[in-house]
Amino acid sequence: MKSPLKIAGLCALLSVSINSAVAQQPSAAERAAALKANVTASAAVLRQYEWIETTAVVLKGDEKSRKQERCYYGADGKVTKIEVNASPEADKKRGIRGRIVEKKTEELTDYMKSAVSLVKMYVPLDAARIEAAKTAGNVSIEMLEPGKRARLNFKNYVKRGDNLGVEVDLVNNRPLGLKVATFLDSPSDAVTLDVKMSQLLDGTTYPADTTLDAKAKNLKVAVQNSGYRKMGN
Repeated sequence: MKSPLKIAGLCALLSVSINSAVAQQPSAAERAAALKANVTASAAVLRQYEWIETTAVVLKGDEKSRKQERCYYGADGKVTKIEVNASPEADKKRGIRGRIVEKKTEELTDYMKSAVSLVKMYVPLDAARIEAAKTAGNVSIEMLEPGKRARLNFKNYVKRGDNLGVEVDLVNNRPLGLKVATFLDSPSDAVTLDVKMSQLLDGTTYPADTTLDAKAKNLKVAVQNSGYRKMGN
């Protein structure tokens, strides 16, 4: 039978081991810095590629528009987009009734454009915004699978009151997916984004599928990036 002294010693040793293991775990800020490095590296590699971006807008279950654009980085470091094709506009109705329908369509189109623009604020990940959130102390970490997966939460990432959740592979700091809780004009106009990340053969990450859901308007915007190939090939 072990003496109380030995048991106390074992407990103390176990406590030290646990505390040491916890202390060795990277902090939320350190994880954010590692994610930023991954995002920066991937962005640099993607400048060598071109790809096809497909954007579909669905209202109340009906697809209102679908557009495909060829995308690549220009000399200024910004993404250049050249439209490949777009769904034709519906025939315009005439008369007073037609003008009412046209007015509603314009208002809806403005909302749709705002929704599409909102997607671009969060996707792809922005290294500068990650750094700003880290500096402001707006990063927290949620362990999903110890040693394998965690979620980094960035509050006030783009707008005050929003939250960007980035699921991260803890082995290589690669982003696996994004979940965003944000809004358009006001907090009551809640919008969510769900982003699935993918990677090229060399490990470079990119946002493969993005879905924006504006439940108040029964509106969804889906953006898909595909067909990546090196420029000039």
